[in-house]
Amino acid sequence: MTALPRLFIDADACPVKDEVYRVGARYGLHVFVVSNSWINTPREKWIEQVVVDAGPDIADDWIAERAVTGDVVITADIPLADRCLKAGAQAIKSNGQFFTPDMIGSALAGRMVGEHLRSIGVATSGPPPFGPKDRSNFLQALDQAVVKAKRALAMQAAGAPPR
Repeated sequence: MTALPRLFIDADACPVKDEVYRVGARYGLHVFVVSNSWINTPREKWIEQVVVDAGPDIADDWIAERAVTGDVVITADIPLADRCLKAGAQAIKSNGQFFTPDMIGSALAGRMVGEHLRSIGVATSGPPPFGPKDRSNFLQALDQAVVKAKRALAMQAAGAPPR
């Protein structure tokens, strides 16, 4: 039997937790809801709430230490996405945008520039408001990611080299 993908939610500020639960239920996947404080989650055997200590990057570290090929991570955190991609997992923003190896370097650089500008007092704009189109894009992207992850795990179980 082929292993199933796992879904990891960087949950503290994630607006699409309910959508992840729906996809997890549809495919019978284990969902980890990782946060620095308690979050109300459905009481299902396949949903595991993980509350880590408060502090910078503690939740990110927990996810990055566990996410591997075949897993899908839902996060807006660029450094976490980078770590997950390097481990072979997929990473998706809540608006449905995939983090990819081709774009992660420029995303990290842009993040550093934004941090520098804010540190010297320059006002920067935040992300655009989250809307229904983002939710729809996310559902499509997560479904696509799960299908891709299941295919990769099946190939891995069959002994085929990763693509």
